[in-house]
Amino acid sequence: MVTTNQSKTASPLKTPLDWAKAACDSLMAAYKPAELPPDGRWHYHQGVFLESMRQLKAHIGGEDYEKYIKAYVDYNIDENGNFLWNRKELDAIQAGLLLFELDEQTDDSRYRTAAGKLRNMFPTLNRTSDGGFWHKDGYPYQMWLDGLYMGGVFAMNYSEKYDEPELLEMVLEQERLMRKHTRDQQTGLYHHAWDESRKQPWADKETGKSPEFWGRAIGWYGITFNEILDFLPESHASRVEVSSALRDLAVSLVGYQDEKTGLWYQVVDKPDHPGNWIETSCSALFVYTIARAIRGGHLDESYLPYAVKGYRGLIERMQFDENGRFIMPEICIGTGVGDYQHYINRPKTENDLHGVGAFVLASMEMQELLPAL
Repeated sequence: MVTTNQSKTASPLKTPLDWAKAACDSLMAAYKPAELPPDGRWHYHQGVFLESMRQLKAHIGGEDYEKYIKAYVDYNIDENGNFLWNRKELDAIQAGLLLFELDEQTDDSRYRTAAGKLRNMFPTLNRTSDGGFWHKDGYPYQMWLDGLYMGGVFAMNYSEKYDEPELLEMVLEQERLMRKHTRDQQTGLYHHAWDESRKQPWADKETGKSPEFWGRAIGWYGITFNEILDFLPESHASRVEVSSALRDLAVSLVGYQDEKTGLWYQVVDKPDHPGNWIETSCSALFVYTIARAIRGGHLDESYLPYAVKGYRGLIERMQFDENGRFIMPEICIGTGVGDYQHYINRPKTENDLHGVGAFVLASMEMQELLPAL
């Protein structure tokens, strides 16, 4: 049994899936589906958490999970498949991952209609001169690491479900462009963003890159590498390249893992800089990235101890309230691009959906590699 000295009640949780279930159940008890924070809208905040719940349901079952996810979707989508979402940003697409299973399991055509609206956003997106999607219309000429996950994973699922192979090729091209513009050769890490215009205060005047390696953005990228490889046929010409890029990122990440806690810092490469702090959501995403890369055969099993150490470090951080409900602390709230002070001054919060969703995903991956703790 694993317990944490920060908890108010002892934990009976014994496996990673136990922890994933506790996380989902606690948030379900705290919020009605339409009230999931920050504002109950159709967005990736809710999508990240609910997609992790959907995947957990596939592992352990649970009619309550199915009803909860459907209630969120049905709150946002009317009888004609209309819904309110921001048509100017990639972030609004991610929650579309919830639509495919509902379309498959019901005779309700509005889920397919809604998915089609999200799919049709891609040709309308503004692009850089070499074809990279702007992260949002409000951020002209900027590519952000987060965007590849927010739009790319939906696109690949749509490609497979509805036989549009060109969408997979689109995601591969966007990944190549993102890697070209944001990867740092020296560290192997990825800058949070790139500004082709070089007009943003944070943009390097020569390269356009943002100055820092922000943890959670790199974590979304690691997830997407693994997702791409799951969709790529073994014979695909890009498979070796993407597998190599994933492996290089994972190897770089273990070099910045905190030796004492097994976790990672908000600004990944500067653990000793004043004000930097351990951040749990990026740590969960990095555990996931490493563990899934091992399971997929893209990273050898000598890296398993790093994933185990990271996951155990996360467990040591977790708390429980007086009612025995799960609490995930030290999660950075949503964050734009900036300098070092910008990132370290971002508020920390508990049970933010970014973090809980990431923790559930990491727990499911660790269940595959480490059934008992």
